[in-house]
Amino acid sequence: MARKTVESAKGDLEKGDYNWACFKAQQSAEFAVKAILHGLGMEAYGHSVSALLLKLPKDFDSSSIMQEAKTLDKYYVPTRYPNAWSEGLPTDYYTQQDSLQAINYAEKIIEWVMSIWRSLSGERRKGEK
Repeated sequence: MARKTVESAKGDLEKGDYNWACFKAQQSAEFAVKAILHGLGMEAYGHSVSALLLKLPKDFDSSSIMQEAKTLDKYYVPTRYPNAWSEGLPTDYYTQQDSLQAINYAEKIIEWVMSIWRSLSGERRKGEK
């Protein structure tokens, strides 16, 4: 789901729908972190990527992606709701550069999650021997 959503964000970027690209980048990172939490049998409530990362066991050091997560957190509400801004529409406030950065950050978080999965599956294989 995370990879599919980040691909959709790239489509929005190409169409110039920058607010939606930013929102979907946030969503893809959220989906990835929730997947690892669920996979570990932990609760995964909320929409803040940074807060979700903090729920992970201390063994999983997320400091290398925390700044990216905090940036993506800012794209959850104002990208979609006009009343998040004093005037105008969400489309008025997001740029191609915002979208490129958001997608890059989401992909970095997804790759971090995938590296955790790879290390966990490697540990399981070793333990099965």
